[in-house]
Formats: sequence, structure tokens, C-alpha cells
Amino acid sequence: MTVVHSYRQPGTVLTDHRFSVPLDHARPDGERIELYGREVVATGKDPESLPWLLYLEGGPGFGARRFVGRQAWLERALQDYRVLLLDQRGTGRSTPVNRQTLPLRGTPAQQADHLALFRADSIVRDAEAIRPGLTGGAPWTVLGQSFGGFCAVRYLSSAPEGLAAALITGGLPSLTATADEVYRAAFPRIERKNLAHYARYPMDAERARRIAAHLAERPAELPGGHVLTVEAFQSLGILLGGGDGSHQLHYLLEDAFVPTPDGPALSDAFLEGARALLSFAGHPLYALVHEAIYAQDPAAPTAWAAERVRADHPRFDARKTLAGDEPLLFTGETIHPWHFTTDPALAPLRETADLLAARTGWQPLYDPERLAANEVPVAAAVYHDDMYVDTEDSLRTARAIRGLRTWVTDEFEHDGLRAGGPRVLDRLLALVHDDA
Repeated sequence: MTVVHSYRQPGTVLTDHRFSVPLDHARPDGERIELYGREVVATGKDPESLPWLLYLEGGPGFGARRFVGRQAWLERALQDYRVLLLDQRGTGRSTPVNRQTLPLRGTPAQQADHLALFRADSIVRDAEAIRPGLTGGAPWTVLGQSFGGFCAVRYLSSAPEGLAAALITGGLPSLTATADEVYRAAFPRIERKNLAHYARYPMDAERARRIAAHLAERPAELPGGHVLTVEAFQSLGILLGGGDGSHQLHYLLEDAFVPTPDGPALSDAFLEGARALLSFAGHPLYALVHEAIYAQDPAAPTAWAAERVRADHPRFDARKTLAGDEPLLFTGETIHPWHFTTDPALAPLRETADLLAARTGWQPLYDPERLAANEVPVAAAVYHDDMYVDTEDSLRTARAIRGLRTWVTDEFEHDGLRAGGPRVLDRLLALVHDDA
């Protein structure tokens, strides 16, 4: 462990840490990679007197959020904890993985082998590798948002001795579901979110059809090489899983066209807004390993599960929709082969993605027997109709983890930890401390 810098923001003292861990924990004497973590302590508190809280961001593929001062849930966490905001391997400042760095790994097959080491099992082993140097060997509390919650359940399955408590928000995974089963449950949820959006903003039904019809005839080429196809436009539905996402989508759609000498055209403002929302340049691992996070059967590849399952839901076929009078359905939280042709951040990695989708030999991530005997205090926020993580699966998993206490709420969407901030974290802490 190396302490790089220490500095201040309003109400906080920040310290940058760098850690060296094995790339492949099964080969501890082999290649090593660097991890980055940002420690946050409230001004005026003695850090040595505080227990540690490890924050694992959602994703996969996102670095830890860059807070300023005591924003969001940090306000509550800093009352009791010394917080480590960890950039999980391959994200943020932790030996990043992207189209620029992956060619250093060699052929697409070698790149796919490399990417297989970026799932929850490796992330938890990273956490256990760095914990003793930070805590002196004491267990710490983990706070996992979304995919970070998947990692927390893996932690409970493989190294519960490292945990004082686990707090999970929108991230209780199915312990057994295949990628196909995950998406068979997902598309009906996504459809419900679409219908709720159109009930709120009925004028958007015609707007979305008009944009889709335009793109079906003339896909838009954006600066930087991004191509906005009708399928890419549909994937803006990823917004519908967030608390204010429906409103963001409405504002994006309302001024999509402008008059030009050649007739109505999609506006630069609309195209730039769509590009910013759809680009994977800042988080390519999300697209590359998204289906792999569900792979647990050694004999079964994920094989572009979302694309195959989507074929069983013709209402999401934009061209069939445009031939009739149904509202266009947006997608979201699904990755498809076409992502690797329309996004310049992903296009060089298409063959690598195909090989990863065809990969077998995946190992189970969760240990139901160990979870059934769990002794770590665990609390989880489960959102009533979460678009990203199936609520029924989450509750089934909650029942399978001994002692886990749930807070089921329809007050927030999947991003409740961001939107609800201190209140969400306070509720979970009360649950693990038996104060609720």
C-alpha cells in the first residue's frame, strides 16, 4: 500500500491510496495490477479511532463516484466511519481496461482471457488483499450499490470473516439465475417502465415514433464516429430505471427536430445529448463483461443472452412497431452485438466481445450453503419495481441469506442511494444494528 496524497475538501480530509494486487489471484506470484482508493474522513475526526467502510460502486465498469465534500450518503457515513471509495479493478484509476489498453494484452482471445478476471470473485479477493494493510486485520463494513451489492453477496459467500457488516442497495442478485433467465425477467419490467413513462408523458409516444422512423431511414453519424441507429436510440430507455430518468428522457425528446433548408432534421443538441448518454467511453467494462457477471454454469456461454431473449419480445422490434400503431418501446440495462458497431469506444473490441460471449468454464459466484449459515449482519434496500435488478429474485435471495433484513420501498428507483442519500444509509445502518 502506498499513500500518494492527502488533501482537503469542504468538511473532509481525503487521502489517495494505491495498492498492488495479483491480476490473477490463483497465481499470486504472477503479474500484478494497481488499484486506487480514495479515503474520506470527516474534518476534525481522528481517523485511527474510526472503523472502515468500503464502498463498491454499481456497474460493472464504473469507478467510485467522485464526491465533493460530504455529498449524498457520505454525509451519514462520515458520522461513524472512515470511508474507502475503491475504484474496482479496470475502472477509474485502477489499471484501466479499455480499447486503448486491451491491445497490450495481445490477440482478441488473449484479451477475452484477461477480461474473465474482472468479475465479482476477483473484486472481492482484491478487497481482502488490501484490507489487512488498511485496517490492521480488523473486518470492515461493505456498502454495495447495484453491482457493488452483487460483490457484497460474493463477499459473504467467500470471505465473510473480512466483514463486520454488509449494506446493500438495489443489488441482491439471484443466486442461481442464468443470463437468459435474468433477461427473460427483465424485458417485462422494462416494458412496464415504458408504459409508465407514456402514461406520464403521452405526447412522447408520437415524438419517439417520429425519431425512430427518421433513424430507421437515416441513421445519424455523430462527431467522433458514434452512429445513432434506431436500436441505439431505443437504448436510451436505460434512463427509465432512475428516479428522474423519465423526466430526463422527456426533455431530451421534446426538441429533437429543427427546421433546415432540407427539411426537418435531428438537432445538434438532441444528438449530443443522446451521444453523451449512450457512449461507453468512460465505462467500457460495463458493455464487455455485463453478461459475464451472471455466468455461473461452467458448461454454458452467455452467448449474447439479451439479444436472443429480445427476439422473444417482438414489441421491442422498432421496425415492426413502426409498421403498426403501437408505441415505441425503449430498452435498457441490456447489451447487444450492435453496441460494438455503433460506439467507437467499443468497435475495436467486437471480436473480443464475441469470444467472451462464447466463453465457457465460468465458476459459480455464490455459495448458498455458506449464505444460509451467515453470521454477518446484513441489510438490503430492495426497490419495489427495480428496472435493473429483479425484485422477486432479490427477495428470494434475501430469504436465502441467514439474518438478512430488508427494507422494501417504492419511494426510490434503482438509484435510491444517490437520490435518498443519508436517509437510505441511515435506514440500513439501523437495520444492521437492530434499531429499526
